Amino acid sequence: MMIQQTDIVIIGAGPAGASAAALLRKKGHQVVILEKQHFPRFSIGESLLPQSMVFLEEAGLLDTVREHADRLNFQYKNGASFLRGQQRSFYDFREKFSEGPGTTWQVRRAAFDHLLANQAEKYGADIRYGHDVIAVDVASEHPILTVADEVGLEYQIQAKFLLDASGFGRVLPKKLDLESPSDFPIRRAIFTHIEDGILDDPNFDREKILISVHEKDRRAWYWLIPFADGRSSFGIVAEQDFFDAYGYTGDDSAEVLEALFKKILQDEPALSQVLSRATFDTPVRTLVGYSANVKHLAERNYALLGNAGEFLDPVFSSGVTIALKSSSLVVPLVEHVLQGQSVDWMQEYERPLRQGIQVFRAYVEAWYSGEFQDVVFSTNQQVQIREMISSLLAGYAWDVNNPIHKNAKRRLSVIAEYCREGLNIAPVLES
Repeated sequence: MMIQQTDIVIIGAGPAGASAAALLRKKGHQVVILEKQHFPRFSIGESLLPQSMVFLEEAGLLDTVREHADRLNFQYKNGASFLRGQQRSFYDFREKFSEGPGTTWQVRRAAFDHLLANQAEKYGADIRYGHDVIAVDVASEHPILTVADEVGLEYQIQAKFLLDASGFGRVLPKKLDLESPSDFPIRRAIFTHIEDGILDDPNFDREKILISVHEKDRRAWYWLIPFADGRSSFGIVAEQDFFDAYGYTGDDSAEVLEALFKKILQDEPALSQVLSRATFDTPVRTLVGYSANVKHLAERNYALLGNAGEFLDPVFSSGVTIALKSSSLVVPLVEHVLQGQSVDWMQEYERPLRQGIQVFRAYVEAWYSGEFQDVVFSTNQQVQIREMISSLLAGYAWDVNNPIHKNAKRRLSVIAEYCREGLNIAPVLES
């Protein structure tokens, strides 16, 4: 069997793969993307963060998104709203500590991902839809992949470097035994798209994602991500015992999941009021045990991007931002490899990427422990604190100048304590 040759093979055509391909094509490298599915295809993770705009612009993809935003009903987004019983709070991402964009969009990922992939293709990437990676050999200097096309015919392709942007497919972690258990509790998400029916509700802002805490169990929360055409992505996340208490039987059929979802929603008077005219008209789906980790993110001839490496939790919509950041970090290093230079993958890629991931992790953990919820719903929050928190929620987790960035877990705990007591936290953060 003749082995095809290229500079870079990327597994997966989602945001990480498309942005990496666009960046590599701008530098003149040959790129082949192997994508198992056909686009457009459904995906969750529809609420982008403003930090993503920086990476999209760098890859030459932002203008494309901007040009098609209205046609595809991408919803302009400037912040996040929070609801817990009768408590309400919001953050405007334009009022933040960090430099950079303060607005973005909420998008249907099927259209958004397809848009990015098409633009990468226009830049010259060879995207092969319906091609499944059967085997991977990274023992030699240049990786060799065995691939099956959509009619089952197999071929081999060799690259000077391999990038895994396969998301939840996690191709390399599975095939190279790189998977490592996540230390997050196993959680389940139940989700769908709805006709939200929200007309003139003064308590609802379509320009912000709405995150609602379940009144009886603060570990459980809902997302409501509005699009520009009167529809929304709607989901609930909780640990399994929460769903079991509502009668979850293990039947994951759309009809049973919809009934379960509506039963849980009935326990939320405030959110039920917001969605009093909503129509469930799309099959309800579920995903369980999605948090993941790996032993390492890169070796001499391959690297993992985005969710293929680590996925935390959907609560603050960090997935696409981490995916795009990983592409931004990895491409200059791949170019060094192609030029015959040595790369310290731990120091130059894994540690810088995980630095921001650890900040995201700190406030995800603090959300579920209740500490970050105490901050979000505090009425004693000072302007400086709001701006620092707003930066994190907007995705600027790699901004080392933000006082919360350093020792994020400990500082979030201190902020929560001071917010409860109504004390001045600024001197503590500046020390």
